[in-house]
Amino acid sequence: MPITKGIQALVDEAMEEVKTYSVESVQARLNDAAVQIVDIRDPREIERDGSLPGAFFAPRGMLEFWVDPASPYFKPLFADESREFILFCGGGWRSALAAKTLQDMGMRNVAHIEGGFAQWRKEGAPIETLQERKAKKA
Repeated sequence: MPITKGIQALVDEAMEEVKTYSVESVQARLNDAAVQIVDIRDPREIERDGSLPGAFFAPRGMLEFWVDPASPYFKPLFADESREFILFCGGGWRSALAAKTLQDMGMRNVAHIEGGFAQWRKEGAPIETLQERKAKKA
């Protein structure tokens, strides 16, 4: 069966519908209590490359389940309507698709970072290793 709509078309459609922030604008809001940064990358990517300071880890494969209150995997963090959830992935494609899916589920307080972690790193924005994160919690 041939693919009738490729990944680029899906990403392009998502980009038209979701709010997209630049690295600079997200960096300025890292300490804003009304913002929750959400890293949807695979745990192996996070372990290898680190993440944004204060990011909540929500693997892409579980995101919809963690957001839905009817799911046995629901995470109450996502019920906080006073916060804006800014998603990111490695390059901005997965996060665009994920933000669109969350919008399709009814969330209006969701956006993503243009260019994802690759752009974040390229612009020299702060990165926190897992070891640094663990040390803060100790």
